[in-house]
Amino acid sequence: MLTPLGLITVLIGAALPMIDFFIVNVALPTIDRDLHAGPAMLEMVVGGYGVAYAVLLVLGGRLGDMIGRRRLFLWGTVAFGVTSVACGLAPDAWTLVAARVAQGAASALMLPQVLATIQATTSGQRRGKALSMYSGTAGVASAVGQVLGGVLVSIDLLGTGWRSIFLVNAPVAVVALLLAVRTVPETRSAHPTRVDGPGTALLSITLVSLLLPLTEGRAAGWPAWSWALLAVFPFAATAFVLVERRAERAGRTPLVPPSLLRIKSMRSGLSMLVPFSLGWGGFMFVVAVALQDGLRLGPLAAGLALLPLCVTFFIGTLIGPRLVGRLGRRAVTAGALVQATGLISLLATFSWGWDGLGAIGPAPALAVLGLGQGLLLPLTIRIILSEVPVAQAGVGGGVLVTTQQSFMALGVATLGTLFLSLAPSMGMRDALTVTLAAQLVAVAATVALSLRLPRTVR
Repeated sequence: MLTPLGLITVLIGAALPMIDFFIVNVALPTIDRDLHAGPAMLEMVVGGYGVAYAVLLVLGGRLGDMIGRRRLFLWGTVAFGVTSVACGLAPDAWTLVAARVAQGAASALMLPQVLATIQATTSGQRRGKALSMYSGTAGVASAVGQVLGGVLVSIDLLGTGWRSIFLVNAPVAVVALLLAVRTVPETRSAHPTRVDGPGTALLSITLVSLLLPLTEGRAAGWPAWSWALLAVFPFAATAFVLVERRAERAGRTPLVPPSLLRIKSMRSGLSMLVPFSLGWGGFMFVVAVALQDGLRLGPLAAGLALLPLCVTFFIGTLIGPRLVGRLGRRAVTAGALVQATGLISLLATFSWGWDGLGAIGPAPALAVLGLGQGLLLPLTIRIILSEVPVAQAGVGGGVLVTTQQSFMALGVATLGTLFLSLAPSMGMRDALTVTLAAQLVAVAATVALSLRLPRTVR
C-alpha cells in the first residue's frame, strides 16, 4: 500500500526529470556565452537529454517489472543526482552534452516506476486521485522548470550562474532517495520476463533515427547523416511492429505488447496525447526563446511570465477529477476547448500587442491556456491507464511516458525549427504568430480525438 508520504516521494522523483527537460530553455543564452557552445551544441544540450530519455523509457518500465520498481526507482534517483552534478561541473560544451545524455538515461530508469508503483499499489478513488496528482506534477513541473531556471540563473546562486540549474537537483535527489527507502513499497510483475533484445534494439533505432536528425539537423546545417537517419526511420518502425507482433504470437512477451495497444482506453488516449505533447513541447521551447530574444526579457522575467500558466494548471488538476464524475469524457473535451481558447487569445496578444508587451501582457491568455491543460492532461493519463492490467503496469507506464516525451521532443524539433527558420526573415513576432497557428492545428486535433475516448472514466 502506498502511503501519502510514499506518494509524495515518487512524485518528487517524477518531477525531477520533467523539470530538467525544460529548465535549460531559459539558461541557453547564458550557457552559450560561458561555454562558447554555438547553436548546434545548444540543440544537443536540449535534444541529447530528450532522445536518451525517450529511447530508454519503455526498457526502464520493463526492468522495473522484472527486478522491482522500488529498486529501479532508487537506482535511477542516485544516477540522476550524480549526472546532474556532472552537468553542473561540465568544463566545456561536449562534456555537458555527454552528461545530459547520461542524465536522460537516468531519468528513464526512474520515471516509469512512478506510474507503475501507483498502478500496483492503489485502486478505485485512491488511484484516480494519485494519477491526478501525477498528471498535475507532470504539467506544473514543465512550466515550473522554466520559472525555476530563470530564477536560478538570475540570482547567480553562490556564483554558479547557469550551473545551479543542475546542481540544485543533487540535494533534492538525496531527499527523495532517503524518503523512498522508508516509504515506497517494493512491487514487481508476478510473472517477470526477460528483456526483449530485438524489440529494444529496433525501438531504439526507430526513435533515434527520427528524433536525432529532427532535433540536431537544422542547427548542424542538415548534413548527409541527418537525411540518412530519416531514411532509416520508416524501415526501423515497420520492422519493430512486425517483430513485436511475431514475438507475441509465439507466446513471448515483447517490449511493447501489441495487445496492450488494442485496449481501447490505451489506444484512444495515446492518440490524443500525441498532438497535445507535440504542441506542448514546442510551445514551451518557442515561448522561452521569444520572451528573451524577442521581448528582450531577462531570464528571471521570462521565467516569471509563465507563472500564471503554472498556477492555473494546478487549479485545473484539482477541478478535473470533480468534473469527470459528472461529465465523463466531456470533461476532457472541455479542457481541450479551454486550451484552444487560451492559445487563440495568446496568438492575438502577441500578434497585435507585441510592442511594449512585457512580462505581464501575456498573463491572461497564459492563465486560460494553463487551466485548459490542467483539466485535460490528468484525465487523459487516467483514462490511458484505466484498463491496463496491474501485471503490465510498468510497460504501460513506459509506453505512455515514451509517447509523451518522444512527441514533446518532436515538438521542440518541429515547431522550434519552424520558428527559428522564420524569425530571421519575418521577425520574432510574425514567426511566433505562425508557429502558434501551427500549434493550434495540433490543439484542434486534440479536441477531435477527445471525442473517441471511452464515454465513462474509471
